[in-house]
Amino acid sequence: MSDRKRILTGMACGIGAGALWGLVFLAPALVHEVSPIWLTIGRYLFYGLFSACLIAPAWRRLVPLLGRREWIALAWLAFFGNVFYFLLLSSAVQMGGIAMASLVMGFLPVVVTIIGSRHRSAVPLRQLMPSIVLFIAGALCIGWQAIDVPEGVSVATQLGGLLCAIGALASWTVYALRNRHWLQRLEGVSSHEWNLLTGVMTCAQTLLLVPIALVFFAQSHGLDVWGRLIAVSAGVAVLASMIGNGLWNRMSRLLPLTLVGQMIVFETLFALIYGFIWESRGPTVLEAMAFALVVASVVSCLSAHARHGRRPEPAALSPHD
Repeated sequence: MSDRKRILTGMACGIGAGALWGLVFLAPALVHEVSPIWLTIGRYLFYGLFSACLIAPAWRRLVPLLGRREWIALAWLAFFGNVFYFLLLSSAVQMGGIAMASLVMGFLPVVVTIIGSRHRSAVPLRQLMPSIVLFIAGALCIGWQAIDVPEGVSVATQLGGLLCAIGALASWTVYALRNRHWLQRLEGVSSHEWNLLTGVMTCAQTLLLVPIALVFFAQSHGLDVWGRLIAVSAGVAVLASMIGNGLWNRMSRLLPLTLVGQMIVFETLFALIYGFIWESRGPTVLEAMAFALVVASVVSCLSAHARHGRRPEPAALSPHD
């Protein structure tokens, strides 16, 4: 595959993953009556069930390829990228709103890009500075728009949502870096199969949450609420966890880490679009400026890679990502 086709294919996968992952920000709003732990259980039980069904034909072939280190890695990736992350994100959306949650998570490209610029053969940080500055400017526009505390929401609740969003950012940063590391070093396991194995591991961890939820987060809701939870959980599991993660894993094998970080920006963009649709309004001037600045940051990053003129490095040979 040529360098150009590799970059374009990777970008298409990244945009697709962002469009599907943006739906995750809507889920807590669609079932706002239900606590985040039940949202997490619902989503990942379905994700695990679908993953187990799809991975079953290849299970006997894959098991010999996975040693103790791979299973431990799957456990940590499932925790940081799914269970812990979604618990915090759901809490952030319900406490602080979609705008705040998407804003904080929008800083992920900056974090990953800065870390990625330290690796051998990566585009130097000084060449990425225009992209980083443009993205920060866009994030600040969104932040200025969302800084006012909505009526009926206490400052403590808003602060709690912000802290949960920051925790989700940290959790997913760990996942993004380590998941790419393992995708690049695996042999005989496709990105799709790795995604399904992560789903099975996530489901196992989610089962441990059930007794905790029953004891500490027991809730009484009508059949309509539980039915909506099941529908939303199944939809998010298929669209975000199955298809979205599959596209992301494919992209991770095609793009360098610095560009991977920029692709995460599309999750923020689509989350904001879905938020506008949910709130039945259009973007304000500041939000429109933010869209333009964020897109400009991605274009700037692409230009930096073009000027750098290097093939994406074989990160599978790197001991740490």
